[in-house]
Amino acid sequence: MSSPDTPTPDHDLTGIIASQTDIAPLGRGGSKPEHERTADEDIDPVEWARIAGDSDFQALLRRKLRLVIPATAFFIVYYFLLPIGVGWFPGLMERKVWGDLNIAYLYALSQFFMAWILAGIYVVAAARWDRSQNALLKKFGVSHQ
Repeated sequence: MSSPDTPTPDHDLTGIIASQTDIAPLGRGGSKPEHERTADEDIDPVEWARIAGDSDFQALLRRKLRLVIPATAFFIVYYFLLPIGVGWFPGLMERKVWGDLNIAYLYALSQFFMAWILAGIYVVAAARWDRSQNALLKKFGVSHQ
């Protein structure tokens, strides 16, 4: 008679293991490394719901949305004006500005500068948001990395 761990032709060839895998101490003491913790062991002590309900947090979200939504809408409109202009107003877009440089090429090049300017504005605003976030986390006693 064969044991349950011995594969037989009429059974699955994978051995049957009935033991848990993370009960072995792994030969070291102290706490487990972060990547070995189970969900129950990795409890987050921060009360995120309380922070989310705070008026300072709500104000921070509003400040972010006041920049992100209009900047995104502006970017999309600015970006799609080029194909719209070339498709619906080819005469205007073909007009020469300097040598062989026409309005369409000039507009396409301006999109690079527009993206850099928007990125710069975002970086400056994000630095302010980070300071507000750090003050908010400090208010709730949360240490951050």
